[in-house]
Amino acid sequence: MSGIVKVRLLGIFGVAYGSKEAELKIEGDVRLKEIIQKLTCTSKALKHVLIDSDLKSPLPNAVIIVNGKDISVLNGLDTPIKNGDEILIIPAIHGG
Repeated sequence: MSGIVKVRLLGIFGVAYGSKEAELKIEGDVRLKEIIQKLTCTSKALKHVLIDSDLKSPLPNAVIIVNGKDISVLNGLDTPIKNGDEILIIPAIHGG
């Protein structure tokens, strides 16, 4: 099964990617982690600000929403993604 998913990148993520939105073509069974990998493979700047270098994961740096639901209540980075899904990637706010 193929389709298109829409990704919205807020704040520093949109700046790093060079666009606040991306539409990605998907083929077959796709998980959220594969969408993240596609995005970061096309933008080193996005990879730098999104992916935690120690954990190799976006989760410490971002809140990720799929179709209005936080991925923590879904299957995390293994959440299945299908045609028409909307993914929102929001910078996590860290205090110091």
